[in-house]
Amino acid sequence: MRAAFLASAVLVTFLVPASPATAVASCSGVPSDFDADGRADLAVAAPYTAVGGHARAGSVTVLYGMRTERRLTQDDSGVPGEAETGDAFGSALATGDFDGDRCADLAVGVSEEDRSRPGADGDGAVQIFHGSAGGLRPAEVLDAGDLGRRRGPDRFGAALAAGDLDGDGDDELVIGVPGLGGGGVGVYGLKGSGPQVIEQDSGWVGQSAKETDQFGAVLATGDFDGDGRAEIAVGAPGDSFPKRNGQGSVTVLDVHRREATLFTQDSPGVAGLGEPWDFFGSALASGDFDADGRADLAIGVPGEGLTDNQRAMDYGDGTVDVLYGSPHGLRGGRAQAWSQRSLAGEPRYFDRFGAALAAGDLNGDGDDELVVGVPGENAVQVLAGSGAGGLTRKNNVLVPGRGGGFGSALATVTGRGLVVAAPDDGRLTLLRGSVKKGAYPGVSPATTARTLATTAGGALFGYALTGP
Repeated sequence: MRAAFLASAVLVTFLVPASPATAVASCSGVPSDFDADGRADLAVAAPYTAVGGHARAGSVTVLYGMRTERRLTQDDSGVPGEAETGDAFGSALATGDFDGDRCADLAVGVSEEDRSRPGADGDGAVQIFHGSAGGLRPAEVLDAGDLGRRRGPDRFGAALAAGDLDGDGDDELVIGVPGLGGGGVGVYGLKGSGPQVIEQDSGWVGQSAKETDQFGAVLATGDFDGDGRAEIAVGAPGDSFPKRNGQGSVTVLDVHRREATLFTQDSPGVAGLGEPWDFFGSALASGDFDADGRADLAIGVPGEGLTDNQRAMDYGDGTVDVLYGSPHGLRGGRAQAWSQRSLAGEPRYFDRFGAALAAGDLNGDGDDELVVGVPGENAVQVLAGSGAGGLTRKNNVLVPGRGGGFGSALATVTGRGLVVAAPDDGRLTLLRGSVKKGAYPGVSPATTARTLATTAGGALFGYALTGP
């Protein structure tokens, strides 16, 4: 495989931005600001990048200020380990303030790393980089052994999220381990508690675990009850129920109270019906869509079939379910269901509406918009938030784009707009947001699209992006 390169700039493997002398001395607290200059930065994963002659070793490109491009790999100075064939460095990304210094830090999943013995692909690891006035700097590497588990082919780090789970002001790291039996979720950095792995059959979760559930394959965090501590939303898209293989589920974990709440399409208030191969929970995004100060949760159901005569396990037209936060956490009473039957566009077989999700305030009015990836038709759908009741179909837009798989990964960037990846072609596109209060999505088909970066094909550049 050819080594990937960015067409817009020559990549030199450093961990700091080009002009660290211009960086301020202290961290800004701006989400995703890795170099303390007060501007949001963006990390872009390319887990199939060839590094040092090793195919699919993986890399992560950091766009400081959305401009200056620097690439991170396992062969960089100070990064433990080395790039190897098939490691998939960049299989997942998460940003948060893990050390409490108000600089954003970056966690990089290396889900196919061999940690137990050479050739044991799929053990997995997570590489952490700490932000500073000089940019990202390599820090610790975590694997299952650091969370008290035996190293094995569990794909540790296949999903990542960050959130303040204990209310102490800094973020904890949440790590998906979907190959651990039916799956698991690691929590690292929790105040008053050591590192831990939570499984479906953990006593306080109380679910049965099956090998194909993929519990922990998808993660999000949000303060759904407004108590100042975030909860974890865990997608298990392969979760099966009697005669409903691959129906999928989402479990909300409150690690402080040690409480778990299970959601499926059969839960009270949730629209739809749990069916085989719906893959409910294949994508998650938390945001405050109704401006009430509590996080809400969007859940992708890309396998949902709306077209007649779909075959089992084929891709679907897709839908998205939305649950709203309350003083008692997420509830189904105000739940919404969205598809292109009720929005701009037309549902089609293989569209995979809901395969990727993102949330952010794109129009500057204080509530979040919901961005839905529709990679089967190379498009994104944007719904406006509203303090009057949450997401609305009013003024929703379908924005087509360039590149194979456009809409497969999404990120909103504070003050800049919406970033959309087309990893099949290695293209990254910025759709600038516009300030307009009310039920407006902040972007439109007429929005000027700017190509942020491109790579040679095959690297899966844009497979994962960091959000705010």
